[in-house]
Amino acid sequence: MPGGCRLLPLLLLALLRGPCRAKGAAPGAVTCGSVLKLLNTRHSVRLHSHEVKYGSGSGQQSVTGVEASDDANSYWRIRGKSDGSCQRGTPVKCGQAIRLTHVNTGKNLHTHHFPSPLSNNQEVSAFGDDGEGDDLDIWIVQCSGTHWERDDAVRFKHVGTDVFLSITGEQYGHPIRGQREVHGMATANHHNYWKAMEGVFIKPSMDPAKHDEL
Repeated sequence: MPGGCRLLPLLLLALLRGPCRAKGAAPGAVTCGSVLKLLNTRHSVRLHSHEVKYGSGSGQQSVTGVEASDDANSYWRIRGKSDGSCQRGTPVKCGQAIRLTHVNTGKNLHTHHFPSPLSNNQEVSAFGDDGEGDDLDIWIVQCSGTHWERDDAVRFKHVGTDVFLSITGEQYGHPIRGQREVHGMATANHHNYWKAMEGVFIKPSMDPAKHDEL
């Protein structure tokens, strides 16, 4: 069993011991440090990664969409930029810059100017080591209120290349048969809405400044 799979239950247990919800904090907000799955609302698949590399383009770890709701390789941890702007337990604001780190492999959701293998949009990959990659790992959460609420459908816009995290339905064959291509699209449309699903949500902290970013 890969080391990341063994560590996942321990990580989830640690997160369950997170700080209590603060009086007056945004109810139902997605918070920094939470571990969750993201559902594409148009195609009903969850954002996923695994130790399978692209056979073309960058050759980096592939990112796909899967229908299964119980796959441990679909967990992502919400983190901020390296400046500590996303402290554990702090509600994520609409317009905030975040990183999404794949729990089992420690790589960040990433995109760059390579064509995606099936649709010829922009390739989305998982990149870095132990949660540290580069400036192309940064995404802006686009939502309509003050904070990213768990029930909201939101978009993720890439800071470095201005594309939106998207799925349009193309399916892979061997060795990841049936999984959907995830890519970046230049236009905001119904293919790039995502919703927080299963996971462990850190409750808003009484004093977020006392808690380090995960």
